[in-house]
Amino acid sequence: MIRDVEVLVIGGGPAGLCAAQAAAGAGAHVLILERDDVPGGQLVKQTHKFFGSERQYAGDRGIFIGQMLVEEMTNHPNVEIMTDTTVLGIYEDGVVTALKDEQHLKFRPKKIIVATGAAEKFLTFPNNDLPGIYGAGAVQTLMNVGGVKPADKVIMVGAGNIGLIVSYQMLQAGVDVVCVVEAAPNIGGFLVHASKLRRAGVPICTGWTVKEAYGDGKLEGVVLCRLDEKWQPIEGTEIKVACDTLCLAVGLTPLAELCWQAGCHMEFIRELSGHVPVTDENLMTSVEGIYAAGDVSGIEEASSAMVEGRLAGYAVAVSLGYDVERAQKEVEAARAELVELRSGPMGGKIRAGLAKVAEKRGGASC
Repeated sequence: MIRDVEVLVIGGGPAGLCAAQAAAGAGAHVLILERDDVPGGQLVKQTHKFFGSERQYAGDRGIFIGQMLVEEMTNHPNVEIMTDTTVLGIYEDGVVTALKDEQHLKFRPKKIIVATGAAEKFLTFPNNDLPGIYGAGAVQTLMNVGGVKPADKVIMVGAGNIGLIVSYQMLQAGVDVVCVVEAAPNIGGFLVHASKLRRAGVPICTGWTVKEAYGDGKLEGVVLCRLDEKWQPIEGTEIKVACDTLCLAVGLTPLAELCWQAGCHMEFIRELSGHVPVTDENLMTSVEGIYAAGDVSGIEEASSAMVEGRLAGYAVAVSLGYDVERAQKEVEAARAELVELRSGPMGGKIRAGLAKVAEKRGGASC
């Protein structure tokens, strides 16, 4: 049996929830499919305060933003949320299949918003499979969702925002953060996050990387080394540093498998951290009626993901004929917000990536 759906949102993270909020607020009926047991995505473990504007929840902590969005969508008459539901595929005939409670479900949506987010990248080095080596997202989940102290003595790899924020959260949890190691010559995250670590006495070592890990059945330490201007290890600079945990915050890659399977035009855009669907100014992919919002279309901050979700949700509402005049104004407002969020030096990388997307589709970037 195939269930007809007006708007299907795949993923209940920041982008998916805001897409549902926008589309349902304009009058559309929305079904959110979320593979985890609770919606919220990365917001459920983000205890830091957000930047941006009031519309982007500046000053609020991610966990509270997630709770607010989930509560609003749970109580919205036009929204249904199905958790513990894994989407399996989007097919040529427009049918979407999913698995819930060992039951195979089928949906036929009029519009689809893919908001599947991203997955953590890893590093290759000898003994990188020792117990005690984690991705930063796993450590953040242990601390902020499970209430578990993830380590006693940790080395963080990666000085982007995730690495810096999770390092500070580990300090708050009573973990000894030995240092933050960054292969690039400069810190990649916001200086406000780096400054908090430095004030706490945590060194941030740029131009360094992990050469290997060591330990008898579990991590006992790592060998660090300097890198030259060509990102190659400099012989003779190796140092051994004891730790029980190595935390890797070395980037994310878009979870775009459903876009591939749906036949969307995909391109590898280095600045967006991987293969992404080519979208238009309304975030619609090359497949009519399928939109992509959030990290699935390029890795950014949660604030940008939420605004992209609103943009896609209102664009879908316009395409369905709901509250067209107001929804179109909201589309244009969301585009302007994204331009503002991506301005300045920190937005240079994403702007370059979006320019390449625009070239691929033959139009101007949003």
